[in-house]
Order: sequence, then structure tokens, then C-alpha cells
Amino acid sequence: MAPKILSILLFLSCVSLLPGQSLSGVLRDRQNVPVEGGNVLNLSNQSHTHSDEQGKFTLGVVRIGDSLQVNHLNFEPQTLVVKSLEKPLTILLKGKAVSLENVVIFPEINALNLITGIDVKVNPVNSSQEILRQVPGLFIGQHAGGGKAEQIFLRGFDLDHGTDINVTVDGMPVNMVSHAHGQGYADLHFVIPETVDKINFGKGTYYADKGNLTTAGFVDFHTKERLDKSLFKLEVGQFNTQRLLAMMNVLNQDMQSAYVAAEFLATDGPFVSPQNFKRINLLGKYSGYVSPSDKIGLSISHFTSRWDASGQIPQRAVDLDKITRFGAIDDTEGGSTSRTNVQFSYDKFLDDHSLIKNSLYYTRYDFDLFSNFTFFLNDSVNGDQIHQKEGRNLIGFNSEYHHDFSGQKISGSWLAGISLRTDQTHDTELSHTLNRSTTLAQFKYGDISETNFGAFASANLEWGKWMLNPGLRVDYFTFSYSDKLLPAYQTQTVARAILSPKLNLLFNPSNRIQYYLKTGKGFHSNDTRVVVAQNGNQVLPAAYSADLGFIWKPTTRMVVNLALWDLYLQQEFVYVGDEGVVEPSGRTNRKGAEMSLRWQPLKWLFYNLDATYTHARSVDEPQSANFIPLAPSFTVVTGANVVLPVGFFWGIKVRHMHDRPAKEDNSLVAKGYTVVDLNAGYQWKNLTFGCQVQNLLDTQWNETQFATTSRLKNEPAPVEEIHFTPGTPFNVRGSISYGF
Repeated sequence: MAPKILSILLFLSCVSLLPGQSLSGVLRDRQNVPVEGGNVLNLSNQSHTHSDEQGKFTLGVVRIGDSLQVNHLNFEPQTLVVKSLEKPLTILLKGKAVSLENVVIFPEINALNLITGIDVKVNPVNSSQEILRQVPGLFIGQHAGGGKAEQIFLRGFDLDHGTDINVTVDGMPVNMVSHAHGQGYADLHFVIPETVDKINFGKGTYYADKGNLTTAGFVDFHTKERLDKSLFKLEVGQFNTQRLLAMMNVLNQDMQSAYVAAEFLATDGPFVSPQNFKRINLLGKYSGYVSPSDKIGLSISHFTSRWDASGQIPQRAVDLDKITRFGAIDDTEGGSTSRTNVQFSYDKFLDDHSLIKNSLYYTRYDFDLFSNFTFFLNDSVNGDQIHQKEGRNLIGFNSEYHHDFSGQKISGSWLAGISLRTDQTHDTELSHTLNRSTTLAQFKYGDISETNFGAFASANLEWGKWMLNPGLRVDYFTFSYSDKLLPAYQTQTVARAILSPKLNLLFNPSNRIQYYLKTGKGFHSNDTRVVVAQNGNQVLPAAYSADLGFIWKPTTRMVVNLALWDLYLQQEFVYVGDEGVVEPSGRTNRKGAEMSLRWQPLKWLFYNLDATYTHARSVDEPQSANFIPLAPSFTVVTGANVVLPVGFFWGIKVRHMHDRPAKEDNSLVAKGYTVVDLNAGYQWKNLTFGCQVQNLLDTQWNETQFATTSRLKNEPAPVEEIHFTPGTPFNVRGSISYGF
């Protein structure tokens, strides 16, 4: 017995003295489909890596006898022993129910994406509004009949429709710069919710590959490359609501896939004047390998919608019983919009360590909106209805080079890229209209040309348990405006550039906790019409921010994130699309604390909590008038989801936004609200039956609120007060879907 033990010890000693080398492999599921985002950890020396889009990974400094652990949120964890370094490993992963036990915290800048990864799997996105609400701490509000982009709130910002948040889908920009209704206008309604595969997000200004409008943060949606199964879905609800969805696999092979999806939605809403809202979405997507190292993708989508709206109503009209909460002062508001996208991607895998990603996109966009916020303030006879309109061609491309490297002491990756985007609008208009048919006066009318060239480089340098992430970005803009209201033709042009450095530091003492300090500079651009009118003043105001926090797994089924942050904005301008002007409000400072919790106390029970506190103030104003209007101060989102193996599932969600100032002196307050939503269902073979209950407790709440000066018909004098759009009352929607 002793000689055998001696032989084993001698063998292990020899193995430990062998020089390590890199090990390559690939992760696949049981259908032989590559698995992206799998975490591969060498338990012997704690080195790690992730699988790429091809499921491939390369792990540095591996020896025979080392133990590797593979984790992925959607698959069972696996542990295996390295027996050979001569040929690549192929690891087949077995699917299982979502479990927080499989979550591993690795040193990466966007490690917080694991939170949205959990949420999307536990409670899949099934409505257009829920798409943005998946981001922890982000609130939205709709105030124009469902067809207009939502108002967004994040980190103490009233982001309007996207002024300070960078939104993309598959790398294609959603934000519309110099838009007819507001800078950075981000309408996500062209995304079919069920096609969303994952959501990447980041808060602050810390990401070298994210440019314009990335001040409060960014959100990047990725649609599915392939469908697990084809699907038909029918939804019917109160307020004459119907929704039809079809998603069909066209091609589903190992090396290529294609599918089509279509959505139709119609509703009248809870308003006295029906919304007559109708939306159609179409999507076709293909991806495949033309060779083992060359991958292409093509997606084509089209979206169109039309609606009527009751608009924002003054509180006094409700208090005096002139209208109900769901009534209207001017029910001729509404509009239409459409968007067609074509996107082509080409990824070139140069070797096991290097990749070039390229994408080219084109968007055709049209927008018409009729609104009336002040009623009879400016025109006591015809009313104050305004018409905002534009047609836009958007063309751009992105190219990125990724390279991974490993060494005895330092390993990591670096990323470099360039981007070009040009927006060309024609007949961008702001007019005074009557009854959506007669133009009484034109306030703004012209063509806009705006081009943004960007270049960036960043690196992830890992040594031991530390990672340093420096980055630098440069953006160059040209703004041109041809004002068609001028008596003689004239094109006004301004050009500006900005540098945005970043520096982030991570410390991962284990795969259960990460401490981070993030710092960086970002910016948001002003509207072209304002840039040329002010001769280039305050074109690209900068934002400086810092985050200090940690992500921690205190138990195998709990993930906690806590962060303290500070953001200084050089110029808080707000483009008021309703008046065609910019309201500069000087420098601002926001600071706050955020906490997120994901907990799985039982295999079938998931609990979530997101809480934020923000102190937002203007820097240059006196203390009595330094509040930032509509900046959220305290928000909470919490809920629970039950997923039983017998097919039943249900979930409950509570959203709370605290009271917040509506004016700089806090003399008017936007009232807070607490809303409870419920969903439940049962899956039987290929059929799924569902029920959604919005506003379970039938709470009276205001979805959006503004301090506005208005005058009603025959009212003797204008009144400044809260104007609001009522939140959805109690309503029920049922659904049935068939997957095959």
C-alpha cells in the first residue's frame, strides 16, 4: 500500500512542477448550440474567463490535474478535471430551472448585468413598458396615449424622453438627437418584448464605448438570435384591448438561424375619449457562420402606430368637477409615428484571442405629434394646440476590436473602436394648429444635419484579485441647420469635439464579492437648432461622476448590490420641445445611494428589491430655489415571483415613487404613488394561460406630473399648478399562448 501512495504523491509532485499553458474549449448546450457568457473558473489558481458568441473560451496558465468549474445562470454547474492540454475541450451544459446558486461574481465592469439577467429569466418581459422597467431604479411614465416615448427617471434625473440616457438595441441607437419633441428622444415601441434576450445596463459615465447622452447611464437591449420555439399568443383585456403576437422559426441549425416576429396591439385606454391606439411591429432576423471564423447577421424591422390622446389635465378642472380624472380639456391631441430599420453585422474571429465586430445600420423615421399643454393661454379663441413633425434618415456604423491576453502576472483584455453616425432630418416643424388640420402659424421649420464621429480605447488589466480599467473616448460633432423661415437661404454650421477619460478599479477577493470604484467623464449634446442660434455656446456640456460600491453573495442564493455615487453636470439644459427653446439651468449636482437585492429563499420562490435615494440640487441657485424639478428623491421597487414545477407561476410587484418638487422653490409638489401589479399563469404542455392585473388595489395615482401655467376657456386669468396624466386604474388582461 505504501508504494502506491508514494507513487501517487510522486505523480502529483511532478504534475505540480509542469509548466502551465493556456487551454481552449467551447461550451454548448444539449442541442449543440454555442453558449455565450459561461463562466469558466480554474479552481486551482482562481484564473477565469468567459465564453464568447461562439461558445469559445481560452483559459491561461492551466496544468494537467487542475479542476475547472463552469457556471451559467441557465445551466447546471459542472466541475471537471483537466486531463490533457493537447486538444480543445468541448463541454456540454445541461439546462435547468433558474437558480441563483449558479451566479458567480467575476471581475468585470458590468457585473451588475447579472441582476437583469436574473430578472429576465424569472419574470420575462411581456409588455413594451416593462422593457425599460427591468433596469434597477429606473421609472417611466406615459403621458400621450401610449404612442409617444415614455418619460424616463433615473438617478435623480427627469430624463424627459432620453436626454441623459443612452439607449441602443443590438448596438443600433434608439435616441434621436435634435428631435422635434426633445433632445435624445428614445422611442422603444419598435421592439417586440418577447424578442428581448438580455439587457445590459450601466449607470454613470464610466464606459469608453458609450458616447453621447451617457450621463445618468446607458441601456443596451439584445434581441434573440434564435427562438427556443415558435409561438402564437393572444391577449384580451379591459378598455377594448387586444394584442396578437406571432414568432416563427424559419431556420434553426447549428451554424445559422432565422426567425420572423409580428405584433399587433390595439386599445382605447381608460379615458373618456377613446385613444383609438393601434400599433404594428414586424421583425425578421438572420444570423449564421459563412465560415468557422466569419459570422454575419441581418435584421429588418418596421413599426408604425397611431393614437388619440387626452393629454395632461389641470388639477383644478378635476377639483371643480369640470372633468373626471380620465377626462380631457382638449381631446384632439394625438399623433402617429413609424420607424424602419435595416441592420447588417459582420464578426471576424481572427484567432482564439481576437475578434472584430462590425455593424452597419440605416433607419427611416417619421413623427407627427399634436399636443396642447396650456389650452387657451396664448390664443383665447383657437386654443394653443401645437404640431411637432419630422422625417429623418439615420445612417451609421460601429467597428470594435477585442483582444484577450494572458500572462504569468497580468492578464486581461483590451477594446478599441470607432463609430460614425449621421442624422438628416427634413421639414422639422413646430407649428400652432387648430383641430389637427389647420396650421395657424409656424414657429420652427427647417432641415437638420448632425454628424458624430467617435473613437475609443480601453483595457481590462488583471493582476491577482485586482483589475484596472482605464479608457479614453473622443467625439467630434458637426451641426448644420437650414432655417426655412428665413427670407434668404442660409445654412448655419458649428463643429465641436470633446475628450472623455475613464478610470475604474475593481477588487474581487473571491468569486462571491466585488468592490468597485468607478470614475469618468461623459457628456450630452445640445439640440442643433440651439447650437447654431447660440453660435456654439454650451454645445457639449460635460458630466463627471463617481461610484463606490460592492456586489456580494452573502449566501448561495442571495445577491446584494450597494453603491454610493456622485454626479456633477456642467450644464443642466432642458430642451422644451413644446416651445422650441432650451431652458438652461446652470450647473447641478446629484448624489445618492442605491441598493439592489435578489434572493431565492426556496427553489421556487424569488424575491427582489431595488431602492434608491437621491439628493439633487442646482449649484448656482440660492438654497431656497435650488431644487431640480421632477427629480426623484426616493424610489422602491419590490416583489416576489413563484415558479412551481407543476406549471403554475405567479408574481407580485410593488412600485413606489416618493413626493418630489415640481418647481425650483418646491412650492408645487408632484405627489408620490404606490402601485401594485399582479400576474399569474399555468403552463400545460405547449399551452400557457396567463392573467395580468394592473393596479391591483385600484389606487388613484398620477403617472406624469408637471408644473404648468395654463388657462381654460373663458377663464379670467392664467393659473400655475400641477397638470397630470392619470395612472392606469385597476384592469385585467388575459392571455393564451401556444409554443411549438
